Amino acid sequence: MADPMRIRANEAGGVTTVRVLMSHPMEPGTRKDASGNVVPAHYITDVVATHNGKEVLKAQWSGAVSQNPFLSFKFKGGAKGDKVVVKWTDNKGESRTDEATIA
Repeated sequence: MADPMRIRANEAGGVTTVRVLMSHPMEPGTRKDASGNVVPAHYITDVVATHNGKEVLKAQWSGAVSQNPFLSFKFKGGAKGDKVVVKWTDNKGESRTDEATIA
């Protein structure tokens, strides 16, 4: 996966809102192509987000998540200028890590 994630993180009133758009095909392994062959499963299985090295989100996904998934979550304790790091791993062992600065 060569495409980066798009991550936005904003702090307001002591709460940081993080929005992430991930580029991934998210094939569940049940769909068939035009020839009738099953398209192999290829989907994100784990997502972890950290703030200053502390885990603030951990999720386990399956093939039921749509292509190019969007994730939004909130946490307390972030400050403007801090870094939020998001990492995903898929069922083929591929992974992607990106970061954003809290605005």
